[in-house]
This record gives sequence, structure tokens and C-alpha cells, in this order.
Amino acid sequence: MIVDNALYHQGVRVPLDSDDPSLGHARVPCGLGDFQWIGIHDPTPDELQLIAATFDLHPLAVEDAGDSHQRPKVERYGDTLFMVLKTLWYVDEFDAVETGEINVFVGPDFVVTVRHGEGIDLATSRRDLEQRAKVLEHGPMAVMYAICDRVVDEYEKVGAALEEDVDEVEESVFSPARTDDSVRIYTLKREIAEVRRAVMPLREPMRRFALGHMDGVDEETATYFRDVSDHLHRVTEVIDSLDNLLSTAFDAHLARISVQQNDDMRKISAGAALVVVPTLIAGIYGMNFDHMPELHWTYGYPFAVVLMFGVSGLLFWFFKKSGWL
Repeated sequence: MIVDNALYHQGVRVPLDSDDPSLGHARVPCGLGDFQWIGIHDPTPDELQLIAATFDLHPLAVEDAGDSHQRPKVERYGDTLFMVLKTLWYVDEFDAVETGEINVFVGPDFVVTVRHGEGIDLATSRRDLEQRAKVLEHGPMAVMYAICDRVVDEYEKVGAALEEDVDEVEESVFSPARTDDSVRIYTLKREIAEVRRAVMPLREPMRRFALGHMDGVDEETATYFRDVSDHLHRVTEVIDSLDNLLSTAFDAHLARISVQQNDDMRKISAGAALVVVPTLIAGIYGMNFDHMPELHWTYGYPFAVVLMFGVSGLLFWFFKKSGWL
């Protein structure tokens, strides 16, 4: 359940009595400027309730943290800030965006992170943050910044992967070969919608963090969040651009299908004309009437054959010149 548990004093990790994080669920007494960070992965309801009781977490926030299908949001319960973040990663083989979730409880002297799904491994973020003591000196909000920064960085990677696939779709749609791109376009638009559901609700909370409109976020800490907010806006612009490009590509795909169908109809019509004219001539000269011009003419048959081939050749040349064949 507990992936890691540590106490931080003046930006430096302080070893706890137990080396086993699963045994260190108890709240550690913290001095001025110290805080405790507990990381949990896919806890059971009983395990989550134990942590909630230890840190006096609000029941509504705990209920949301136990459900891995929450919308990204920031809420305050007393002196505890509760944030929900969607984690994203891209599976290129299936053009699929997979999602996970991170719930963060930030109190005056503690941080509790509850992670659902595979997604982002916060152990890497913790190790990176521990190498930046100056950032950790900002207290629990430094952890909030590090988590948001890591999550948004993953958003950018997903956006870059989607850009590559959208470029492939555009190249396929406008290639000379006949392709059926409608299914892939729909799949990519659906995955972009998944990214949008994770990114868009996060813009307002990041803006408030960046402006320092959250308790516990001073001017210096807000500077870090401004960087995250800038990256988030960049991801938003990429996602909007990709969505528009896919809509345009789909319209172009439908237009190309229409043009190809018209081209097919021209070829079919031209081919039918090449058959109809000889049939017409043969039909006329195949009538069983005694009084018809050239009916008993010695050169009637060769003349009819030459006429059929001549008219067909003339039509073939005309259709070829016009681009119908």
C-alpha cells in the first residue's frame, strides 16, 4: 500500500525509524518548516481509511480519492488542500491514450499522494525533488509543484506522440493511393477528447496557483507554478490544433472519396459508351427487314465492322484526352 514515507527538514530527507515504508503509516511529529510525505498506490478502502484517520482527512475528499474516475479539480477542506490529477500515457501500437489518477492531500505539515493505475511513478519525482533542496524548502507546496510538473510533462509527451500520428494521417489522406482513414481519424479524435478531459479542467487551478491565489503559495512558489501553467497552456494549444487538423483531414478524406467516386463514374460511363456504340451499329444492321440501305451490299459487313472499330477508337481517344479513362 505505502510506496514511500519520509520526513523532510529544511529541504533534506530525514530517515525514519523503520526502513520499511509499509510499517511507517503513522504520523510523524514535525518541527517548524518540516513536513511528512506518504505515497500510496492503489489502496484498499480499509487502508485508505487508516491514512485518513491518521491525518484527519475530510470524508468527502477520502471518498473521491478512493474512486479512480474523478474529474481533475482542486478543493479545500479546512486547512487541507485536495487535488485530483489525471495521468496520461500513450500506447502508439493501438493509437490509445491510457489514463490513471493521482490524488494529493496537502496539509500544513504533510502530503499524502494516492495513485491509481500504472501511469506515472512518483518515486522518480520524489528522487528528483530530493536533489533540489532549495525547492523542497518551500514545504508541502513544493511537492504539489513537483507532481503537477511531472504530470504536465507527460501531457506534453502524449501531445507529441499524437502529433506524429496526426501527421501520418494527413500524409495518408493526401497521398495518391486510395486509403481508408476514417476509422483512424475517429480513433485519434476520441483519444484527443480523452486528453482534453484531463487537461482542460486543470487550467483554472494552475492559473490560481500561478497567481498565488491559493493558501500556502507565496510569490516565490508561484513562480514554479507559472512554469507549469505555461506548459499546460502549450499542451492545450497543441490539443486544440490537432483536433482541428483531424476535422479538416476528415473533411478532406470525404471530399477525396467523392472525387474518386466521380472519377469512377466517368470511367464507367466512358466504358459503357465504348460498348453502346458498336452495339447500336450491330443492332441496326441486325434487323430483319428486306428493304434496308446497304443490306445486300457486298461490302456491308466489312463496312459495319470498320465503322464499329472506328467509332470506338475515336471515342476512346476522346475519353483519354479528356481524362475520363
